[in-house]
Amino acid sequence: MIKTLEYTNGIVRMIDQTKLPCEEVYVDFHDSKDVAEAIRNMQVRGAPAIGVAAAMGVSLGANNLKAENYESFLPLFQKVCDELAESRPTAANLFWAINRMKKVVDKNRAKPITEIKTCLKEEAIKIWRDDIAINKAIGRHGQELIKDGATALTHCNAGALATAGYGTALGVIRAARDAGKKIKVIAGETRPFLQGARLTVWELKKDNIPVTLITDSMVGYFMKKKDINLVIVGADRISSNGDVANKIGTYSIAILAKEHQLPFYVAAPLSTFDMTLKSGGQIPIEERSHEEVIIINNKQIAPTGTEAPHPAFDVTPHELVHAIITEKGIVKPPFKENLRKLFNQ
Repeated sequence: MIKTLEYTNGIVRMIDQTKLPCEEVYVDFHDSKDVAEAIRNMQVRGAPAIGVAAAMGVSLGANNLKAENYESFLPLFQKVCDELAESRPTAANLFWAINRMKKVVDKNRAKPITEIKTCLKEEAIKIWRDDIAINKAIGRHGQELIKDGATALTHCNAGALATAGYGTALGVIRAARDAGKKIKVIAGETRPFLQGARLTVWELKKDNIPVTLITDSMVGYFMKKKDINLVIVGADRISSNGDVANKIGTYSIAILAKEHQLPFYVAAPLSTFDMTLKSGGQIPIEERSHEEVIIINNKQIAPTGTEAPHPAFDVTPHELVHAIITEKGIVKPPFKENLRKLFNQ
C-alpha cells in the first residue's frame, strides 16, 4: 500500500506529491507551520489526506508549545489550529479534523500538559487508521455498483494519495478488482495541476490496474464512442442537499455524463459532508495562483500578463449525481432526505 503520510517518533513523513511521477520523495516535518505550508502548496492534497495531515500537524504544533498549565497552553494551541485551518478553505475534512483535535484538548483539560500532548498524538494516529478503514468500507459498498468488464472515468486523484491509504473513488476501483471483476480506468489529466496524469496514473500503474490517460477535452469524445461506462470521483465538500464540490472540471464531466446517459458516482467519507450548508452555493471555492495555469514544469505557456483565473474546485448539482458512496453505505436521491437519515443513524 502507498504510504501517503505517517506519524512516527514525533515526525510526520509525507510523500511529496509535487515531485510525482518522476521522483518518489518523502519529506519529514517537525513543526505545524511546515505541515500547513505542505497543505497549501499541495505536497499533500486530497480532502481526506488534508484532514489527516492537519490532525498530525496539530499534534506536532502542540508538542512544540512551551506551556506549563492549561490556561497558558490553550491560546497557543488555538493559534496552531488557526494557522492550519487557513491553509486551504474548501476541504471539509481539514476543519473536521482540527475540531476533533480541539475536542481532545477540551476533554482532557484537567490532565497535565504532557498527557494532553500524548492524547493529541494518539488521536492523530487514530484519525489516520480510521481513514484507511473508512476508505476500505467505501470500496466494499461502492464495488457493488461496478459491473464486471466496466471502464470507469475518474477525474483528479481520489486514490491512496488523496487519503491515508487505499482511496475513495479509486478505493471503489480497487475493491472491484479485489472482488474479481475486470475493470479498466480512464483518467482525465486534470488541468492545471495534472493530478490525474501525474498521480492517478502513477498509483494505478503501481497497483497493476489498467489505466489510460486522456486530456480533459477528450471526455465527450470517448463517452460518445461508448468507451466509458460510468464516472466515479471523490469530493472535497458535500452540502446537505447532495451538491458536490470537487476538482475544477467535475461539473463539466457530470453534464457530459447526463447527456450520454452514464451513471455519475461520488465516493466520500462522512467527514467530507458539511451538513450546516443548505446547498453547494455556500461552499467556499479556493482561488489559486494564475501561475499554476500559465506555467507548467517551470515553462511559461502563455504570454506574460495573461489573465488566467484559477478556481481550484467547482460544484456539481445533486441532480446530476446518481449516488454518493460512504462508509455507511450507498446514498441515492432524494439526497436531502436520505442524507439526513444517514447522519441521524
